[in-house]
Amino acid sequence: MAATLASPPKRYGVAHWWSRLLASHLGVGNATVARVWRSYGFQPWRSGTFKYSTDPELVGRVTDVAGLYLAPPRDNAVVLCVDEKSQIQAPGRTAPMPPMQPGGIERRAHDYTRHGASALFAALQVATGRVAAVCEPRHRRTELLVFLRQVARAYPDEELHLMMDNHATHKTPEVRAWLETNPRVHVHFTPTGASWPNMVELFFSVIDRAAIRRGVFTSVKDLNTKIRAFINGWNQRRHPFTWTKTPDEILTKCQPKTN
Repeated sequence: MAATLASPPKRYGVAHWWSRLLASHLGVGNATVARVWRSYGFQPWRSGTFKYSTDPELVGRVTDVAGLYLAPPRDNAVVLCVDEKSQIQAPGRTAPMPPMQPGGIERRAHDYTRHGASALFAALQVATGRVAAVCEPRHRRTELLVFLRQVARAYPDEELHLMMDNHATHKTPEVRAWLETNPRVHVHFTPTGASWPNMVELFFSVIDRAAIRRGVFTSVKDLNTKIRAFINGWNQRRHPFTWTKTPDEILTKCQPKTN
């Protein structure tokens, strides 16, 4: 466990304190420090990161995004969350994984062989949770346009509302030109520096934990095959993600905290 002090004594040379070192510095017992932390629900060994969006269109984009989730258009319209998960590695272990033993953990060889990487383009249908996806060797505007055309063909008669982040490939002249020639396709951008409102990120988190992070692959082709198998299984048991936050609730949390 580690604690952070505003002005730690220079003689310690540390920025994060564990309970025994803090107890020694304060001249109290380690149990006393642990008891105080516990009584206040203080968990200084945990940490995380945050980022405040500086997008000048923050309010409008948050309102637009949350509005699509909370009150989606119902007249012959489909809302899709679109993004790409790039640089998905296809590592192969240098030794087979030994069988797990009772009371043991999964063990794998420390070293591995790189077989290359793949990029996953995905479109999550908000109403149903169904995912349309394709694996490509790269994630340039060329591959994005091919995928967008596939998505448009999959919904030939509906008005499409695409949720996308502000990645450079999403705003190239080629993509803009395609959108102009397809007026039934509307793009809604999430705020700059805040791609988390895009629900397809939730699916990327699921597939990363369930199929990619602990996977062992013999090639990029093997990686792509297993990604497609997981997506096929997901679509058979699919479920929509539920959005609950209103624009006001989101914007309140988006404001920098001041002391």
